[in-house]
Amino acid sequence: MYNILISAASGAVLFLLLFAVKLPWWAALLVGLVVFTALFVGISRVIMKKVMASIETAGKDLQAQPPRFEKAVRELKDALQYGKWQVYVEGQINSQIGMIYYMKRDFSNAFPYLEKSFFKNWAAMGMLAICYMKRQKKDKMISTFDKAVQWNVKEPLLWGLYAYCLNECGDVSKAKEVLGKGLKKLPGDATLADNLACLEQGKKMKMRNYGDMWFQFHLESLGALQKHQMAAMGGRMQRRMVARR
Repeated sequence: MYNILISAASGAVLFLLLFAVKLPWWAALLVGLVVFTALFVGISRVIMKKVMASIETAGKDLQAQPPRFEKAVRELKDALQYGKWQVYVEGQINSQIGMIYYMKRDFSNAFPYLEKSFFKNWAAMGMLAICYMKRQKKDKMISTFDKAVQWNVKEPLLWGLYAYCLNECGDVSKAKEVLGKGLKKLPGDATLADNLACLEQGKKMKMRNYGDMWFQFHLESLGALQKHQMAAMGGRMQRRMVARR
């Protein structure tokens, strides 16, 4: 990455120059490290400021009525240029692009971006795992979920989503095992405990308790999603009416 190369080269050159003028090696090294750190932090801040500006602009496009999906994607694709400068930037932007396509149900375009997702973006990793499931690649699905929960242990929906997909693949025992692991990381989580009880009783998991976060993964039928959206819209209208009284 350019940031590391520029910072390291600057620090190394300064170290050699100071050492050449008879400065003790430890002092020259200390100055070189200070310069490396200062440059690395400074460049990182500039790059991340530009990346965040692109993400915020894309977010505003998505919140518009109607949402400007293509414009948001173009904004994020332009920001991919900063991936050469800073570690993990490319993965974070690819995660955002993949999620936009996925939520549009454009799964074919979403997949290549989700494949390059940042591992700490649990929602993008979950969507990638679902893509593998739909492509009949269970091993890839499991390895993706395993990596996601390793870095996002405090996300209850991720544990539930992992178990749900395993259950859909017919692996009920593994699904119960995953819910059990989730409860160890999140003791007292009522939804995880309820879903574990459902599987033990041979019933379907209750994922709708997660609300909009669950429906973004498109594992429900379009009819169920529309009903959820209508119910949410009705609730908002009722709250507005109450507020006006």
